[in-house]
Amino acid sequence: MGHGRGPPSGPGVRAPVIVADTNLIAYLLLPGDRTDEARAVFSVDADWAAPLLWRSELRNVLATYVRGSRLSLEDAVVLMEDAVVLMDGREYAVPSERVLRAVGDAPAGDEGASACDAEFAVLSRDLGVPLVTVDGRALRSFPDVAVSPEAFLA
Repeated sequence: MGHGRGPPSGPGVRAPVIVADTNLIAYLLLPGDRTDEARAVFSVDADWAAPLLWRSELRNVLATYVRGSRLSLEDAVVLMEDAVVLMDGREYAVPSERVLRAVGDAPAGDEGASACDAEFAVLSRDLGVPLVTVDGRALRSFPDVAVSPEAFLA
């Protein structure tokens, strides 16, 4: 398993139990309305996986908090470092062609699937585990793998 590689395979290799979207990672690290929910998911399974994209998405969340004076730059750096440790060994590159095909295959709905959401869904399918997300568009676009934290905990 590892940073930048494909999903784990081979005898005795256990896949992570969930793919966590960036929102769930952020809710675990940043105190807020959904922190308890994220902690409950983490207590059920602490092995979270994500496509490499999660790093940029979380940096964007942290930058938004810094710009809004809700978090100091120093605290944002520490939280990002904590997140990298949390996800160490369970970050994966997702092939672009598969992401684009997943976008094309997803139900159109109101907004259609985003490529970002598709990265998480493709990884979830590859690992054979649920994608735990609070993102309504991801839940609608990828119902075969996407579940809410509430459904995961039920």
